[in-house]
Amino acid sequence: MIRSRTRTGSATARGERRAERRSHADYTGGVYGSMLAASVVIGAGSLGSLPRTELVLLLLLTAVVFWIAHVHAQLFGARLAQRTPDRRVVLRVCREEWPIVKAAVPPAAAVAVSPLLGLDVRGTLWLALSVAVAGQIGWSVAAARRAGASRRLLAATASVNLVLGLLIISFKIILTH
Repeated sequence: MIRSRTRTGSATARGERRAERRSHADYTGGVYGSMLAASVVIGAGSLGSLPRTELVLLLLLTAVVFWIAHVHAQLFGARLAQRTPDRRVVLRVCREEWPIVKAAVPPAAAVAVSPLLGLDVRGTLWLALSVAVAGQIGWSVAAARRAGASRRLLAATASVNLVLGLLIISFKIILTH
């Protein structure tokens, strides 16, 4: 018996695959990417005055480089020993690691809009750092919620990531004083 796929049927199948990918989403890359963005902001800020456009590019390009490194590590570090990855596996790993890049977008956007808020370079750096730390907390809570964690565990993961963010902020304070 030959089955014909209708547009509705294939659209439904695609929607189900997307929903399944979302349900298995791993937000580790988002937490990591947010910490990376915070580190980039601190590093850039410790160098003195940095034009906003350069900082936006530095945030986004650093995230892309780390995304590529993570994709490479996932594909060739663990999977190559088992078998050569096919196109489907490569695309899946690229999607799974994409939160690293997504996490850099809000701090980069904060830098980009900072002139509209009347912020100088120092204020811009603090805004971007705050957004990165908030993102780190948000990604960790999203991961815990997706995993079905209790409220107590949600609070614990938010607290741990807040402490890590405050640690990063303390590094900025120490480096700039």
